[in-house]
Amino acid sequence: MKREIIAAAAVLAVGMLAGCGGGSSSTTAAKVAGKVADGYLYQATVFMDKNNNYRLDAGEPTAQTDANGAYTLTVDPADVGKYPIVALAVKDVTIDQDTGLPVAHSYLLSLPKDSVSGTVSSNFISPISTQVREMMETGNYTMTQAMDQMRLKLHLSQDADLMGDYMAGQNTALHQTAQNMATLMGGQMGQVYQSGSNTVVDVNRYRGMMGVMFSNMSSVRAATTDADMTQLMTLMSSDLNNITIGQPFHNMSSYFGGMMGGGGMMGR
Repeated sequence: MKREIIAAAAVLAVGMLAGCGGGSSSTTAAKVAGKVADGYLYQATVFMDKNNNYRLDAGEPTAQTDANGAYTLTVDPADVGKYPIVALAVKDVTIDQDTGLPVAHSYLLSLPKDSVSGTVSSNFISPISTQVREMMETGNYTMTQAMDQMRLKLHLSQDADLMGDYMAGQNTALHQTAQNMATLMGGQMGQVYQSGSNTVVDVNRYRGMMGVMFSNMSSVRAATTDADMTQLMTLMSSDLNNITIGQPFHNMSSYFGGMMGGGGMMGR
């Protein structure tokens, strides 16, 4: 009798193990969690961009941000740190919690793959993280070098955490800079998004936009008036007009090369 009970228990245990391991996402999936902001963004679309085209494609892990700007992606553990994370703020859908209003223009943010972690909720996506990623995409910068150059442009100390949640940390300098960047990005998307779309970008023009942004980052940081922002918007529009759709991506790197340190359009 005892032998039968032991045998039955063994069969039950095997059945339970098989049930747990039979392709269940709970044992094979990883979680990538974080927040999206210039101010926290509600109902932004977040996804792992597995083909680096800045578009949400079939099969790519995706989620919507909650009222705190938070998201959680369920991904293959092998993909953590392998692909960037993209966030789409969509016109008339995504709410900027700084104002409580829908964003007036669509724009796209991202996080470099090197910063994506599946172990902690540190995957903060912002205009700052976006700029760091685009500098790395030129092939001219490591992540450390990109952050160092951004700190120089923004006149920040070398220990300033550019990839951290500046909202939670109450870093007003980074918050204001991110707000200005998001405004400029949204204002250019008519030239960057493909015709008739609020979600599909021309990658070359997008990268060109971020290159112009970097070359004038000191001015972006210092802009405090509508006149400052209008001047920056006009400059960026003019430069984007000179970027041919389909032009090779690597040509965009000229915006980043030879522009280290302060400088900027307004000389600030």
